[in-house]
Amino acid sequence: MTKTTYTTRGVCSRAIEIELDGDVIRSVNFIGGCNGNTQGVARLAEGRKVEEVLPLIRGITCGGKPTSCPDQLSRALEAALKKAQEK
Repeated sequence: MTKTTYTTRGVCSRAIEIELDGDVIRSVNFIGGCNGNTQGVARLAEGRKVEEVLPLIRGITCGGKPTSCPDQLSRALEAALKKAQEK
């Protein structure tokens, strides 16, 4: 299991805590942000492979922002997977 915390940029949430088991997402916890939305995104991602989730959430924007909490999660998952593979 690999645990990591990703500091978000350009969104309401401040960070995302992720736990991976190989390439499977075991848990996602957003720190801050729109509680209901971030819980929903987290639950939809948990139990799936990173490669399955990335294309679904990468590039999503929020309002006039060039990113969103789901987009930030895609970046966080990429970083966490890279970290897990380095071990």
